[in-house]
Amino acid sequence: MSGTLYGLGVGPGDPELLTLKALRLIRENRVIAVPGNDTKSSVAYQIVKGAYPELDEKELIPVAMPMTKDKEVLEDNHNKAADAVESYLKQGENVVFLTLGDPTVYSTYLYVHKRILERGYQAEIVSGITSFCAVAARLNMGLVEMAEPLHVIPATYKAEEMDNLLKLPGTKVLMKSGKRLKAVRESILRSGQKAVMIENCGMPDEKIYESAEEIPEEAGYYTLLIVKEK
Repeated sequence: MSGTLYGLGVGPGDPELLTLKALRLIRENRVIAVPGNDTKSSVAYQIVKGAYPELDEKELIPVAMPMTKDKEVLEDNHNKAADAVESYLKQGENVVFLTLGDPTVYSTYLYVHKRILERGYQAEIVSGITSFCAVAARLNMGLVEMAEPLHVIPATYKAEEMDNLLKLPGTKVLMKSGKRLKAVRESILRSGQKAVMIENCGMPDEKIYESAEEIPEEAGYYTLLIVKEK
């Protein structure tokens, strides 16, 4: 009998936000897939390690997930990741694949998930706390109320496109903003809206910026902004 792949959301950074279901599956299964070439430097590994010190007793599989837009490189790495997972599944071993936040939101895990299903194996998604919900909670604020819409936007658009997106009604969540932060900040200031930002939410080096004016021109990959109309 073949094993099952579990795409497991570990939350945004704080080990205490790991769900009970996630922790149970990690405890119950021997093989843990970790995104990155070096498992112990992976943020997902560090989050789980904070809640489950025995993680190193498991068989940890490093899964390369390069940050590139090259379709051929991505396709090759996604297939290799699926191959690595399949080698355990066909032996009857379950594989728990760690992924930041929630696996359904801009997750590289989904590319492996789809391939494993296409190959005829069982694969399940285990929800984790999303980064934007954790950021709102950390800032002691709500995301939306009453009939307000919520827009989740990757901050990779050009300036004119971002200007138009910020005109959308309701709350805008801007993810993956690090490399384009200067341009995003300028768009927010032009829009006249209020914004807050957290870099590395729930991690030891967390930084909070409470207005658009405070937002720096550069920040790390794990940067998220919440933009609201005044």
